Amino acid sequence: MSHKQRRRTLEERIPGGPDGRRMLWTALVDKTGNGLWAATGALYFTYVTGLTVAEVGILIAVSAGIGVAGSPVAGRLADRMSLNRLLLAMQLLRAAAGLCLLTTDQYVLLIAFSAAGSFGDRATSVLTKLYAARIAGPDRVRYQAVNRTVSNIGFAVGGLAAAAALGVGTTLAYQALVVGNGIASLTAALLIVRCGEAPVPAVRPTTDDATTGPGEPAGGPWRDGTYLLYTATEALLLLDDAVFKVGLPLWIVHATDAPHGLAPLLMVLNNVMVVGLQIPLARHGATSHAARRLLRPLAAAFGMGAVALSLSTLGGAWGATIALTVAAVALTFAEMLHATASWELSVALAPEQAQGAYLGVHGLANSAQRSLGPLVMTATIAAGPLGWALFGAGLCTVCLVQSRLVRDRLPAPPLSVPPTTVSHE
Repeated sequence: MSHKQRRRTLEERIPGGPDGRRMLWTALVDKTGNGLWAATGALYFTYVTGLTVAEVGILIAVSAGIGVAGSPVAGRLADRMSLNRLLLAMQLLRAAAGLCLLTTDQYVLLIAFSAAGSFGDRATSVLTKLYAARIAGPDRVRYQAVNRTVSNIGFAVGGLAAAAALGVGTTLAYQALVVGNGIASLTAALLIVRCGEAPVPAVRPTTDDATTGPGEPAGGPWRDGTYLLYTATEALLLLDDAVFKVGLPLWIVHATDAPHGLAPLLMVLNNVMVVGLQIPLARHGATSHAARRLLRPLAAAFGMGAVALSLSTLGGAWGATIALTVAAVALTFAEMLHATASWELSVALAPEQAQGAYLGVHGLANSAQRSLGPLVMTATIAAGPLGWALFGAGLCTVCLVQSRLVRDRLPAPPLSVPPTTVSHE
């Protein structure tokens, strides 16, 4: 097979056509910038602007709290105006907010610029997911899997670049990373301009007492009790992120005999597994009912990871290392299974003409997890091995509750090819 034939075959395997591929390039550039900033944000505020640790903590908390509004606001607007223009505006907002950090060391202004960037970041996340749902149609799960793989590659590249720059440790090096993040957002904005407009969902006439589907009330996501409960369970199932970022490092250092250097190696293992396995796993959640069935193996993966963490205090350094590696593998599988199920169910449960508003509410789950996660992890670690057992049992229960919650809201299984969720007319 020639190079051109291999390239054509690869392109045909990516849903969404040329616009889908352009948006994947956008994600790669965007996440590379995110990788630069994630590794340097707190250090920049400490070493360049001279903030204390307490001031940095307050700045991050306040900006993240304001950024929470980005998901529902952007989702609601996306049902009423051009999705591409919104994405463009949010990328420009992020670029401007990031570059403005270089212009001041005034605390209030730093909070304002950070909050604007956080708002744009949360909005962009929801709008990108909505774009994928509209251009990929029934192949949205596979497209999101490809997108997540590309995003992980970009984030890793950005993190490696940041590590190299931080080795220099000068003010100029920190500032260069901030500039690099801003340039990444500007480049992403330019790439979005080249993307075709996402198809608009078909608008169906409704009445006050109309329903949008089986058990699906009119009135938007804030009056949809089932979707709100689903979003609440999502916030709990997203705690795997807090396990890797907070739980594992602290547990390794304070409760096991494993070498401290194991923590970053397990993060690398997580990233490699996601890049290599997310796309193959996506085929098992290509329909809403298949996605729901993934919640049972998801519960098993959470349970296995929690048991391995509980056992990691036994057996000395080698035993702890093996147990922690097993836990990391199990929890990475849980992360990928949940990502696949969540992508499909969050869209399938939303009325076609209000997908933006619904996905905006769903985006709050990740914001809630970011606030809740560190508290849950510290409480779990304080409880010792029993804490991890209870943590795993709790997540297994949440998986089963979510499966029961969404069962009656999913559309009837198709006879052959899954129907498209978005009109292309």
